[in-house]
Amino acid sequence: MALALIDITPDNLDRAVALPPAPGERSTVAPVVYSLAEAYVTPTAWPRLIVDGDQVVGFVMANWDPDNEYEAFRAGIWRLNVADEARGRGVGRFAVEQVVDEARRRGVGRITVLWEPGDDGPEEFYLKCGFVRTGEELFGEVVGVREV
Repeated sequence: MALALIDITPDNLDRAVALPPAPGERSTVAPVVYSLAEAYVTPTAWPRLIVDGDQVVGFVMANWDPDNEYEAFRAGIWRLNVADEARGRGVGRFAVEQVVDEARRRGVGRITVLWEPGDDGPEEFYLKCGFVRTGEELFGEVVGVREV
């Protein structure tokens, strides 16, 4: 695999919004189209496509807002979507490590992620990626933190 993060452009926008989940599909993560709309109105958002060569295999959006009123939203992962056919290939872990690297470049010492609790949620994945539960919930979601 030759995984990389790339900017979202007019040339790859259609492939970005085609990633699961589709709008209206039941999921614990928002559709990419919603994330891009949120990024458009949130200057601190950092949306990126995950590619394997020329194939789009995922999407990650971080946020870098050191002045956010919520500590959990100051630096960390807001969204992570992986194409169905790319699951289990390390795409999600790659995305997390790229956000960690970006945090280091920015001089940020810790990142957060929030997830919906439940058996079908991503908690196990994030714990394997080095996040720990803070014991806090925000907007009904579990807050995880990882030192970088």
